[in-house]
Amino acid sequence: MVKRLVVASRNKKKIEEIKNIMEEAGYLAVSVEETGQEVDVVEDGNTFEANSLKKAFEVMKACGEVALADDSGLEVDALDGQPGVFSARFSGEGATDEKNNAKLLEMMKHIPAGERQARFVCAVTVAFPDYSYFTVRGECKGEILFEPRGKSGFGYDPLFYLPEYRKTFAELDSKTKNLISHRAEALAKAKEMLMNGKRRKTLEDRNTE
Repeated sequence: MVKRLVVASRNKKKIEEIKNIMEEAGYLAVSVEETGQEVDVVEDGNTFEANSLKKAFEVMKACGEVALADDSGLEVDALDGQPGVFSARFSGEGATDEKNNAKLLEMMKHIPAGERQARFVCAVTVAFPDYSYFTVRGECKGEILFEPRGKSGFGYDPLFYLPEYRKTFAELDSKTKNLISHRAEALAKAKEMLMNGKRRKTLEDRNTE
C-alpha cells in the first residue's frame, strides 16, 4: 500500500521532484493544499535543520500524516557562513534574487579568487504522526564568482561556480543540477532512511542531547 507524504512547500516543481524520488520508497508526495489544510509556518530557526524540523512538525500536526520539509541556503566561508538561514531575505525587506546577489557581491568585492569558497546546504526533516522524526543534510561545494553567469536556475545560482564542471549552477542543465545539488543529496538520504526503516528520534530524545 502506498503511503502519503505531505510536502511542506507550495513550489510545484519541488513537489514533483520529491514525488519522483520518494516513489521508490513507497510514498506518494502530495502538497498541503491537496490535504485540504492550510499551514503557514514562520521560519525563525538559527539553522537549516531547525527550520526544516519546525515546518515538518507543523504540517504533520495539521494533516495527521507523515510530512516532509526542507530548508536550504548558501554559506560562504569568508563571510563566516553568511547568508545562511537568511539566504532568501539577505538584502532585507523586499528582497529579490537580484538584490541578494548584489549585496553578496558587494560584501565580497575585496575577497580574492581562491578565498571565495562556499556551499549550498539543504536540511530535510521527515516527521511522523507518532512524533518521531529524522533530519538529514545535503551539501554542494563551490565558489562565488565576481559577476553572475547563466540564465537558468534561481537565487544565488548565477554566482555559484562548480570548478569540476567549469559552470555555475545557472549554466548547468537541469538534469545535471538535480543529480548533484544539495537538495538532491538530502532527498536521496531521506529516501534511504524511509526505505531501510532506521531508528528515528523523538522530540524527547532531542531535548536531552
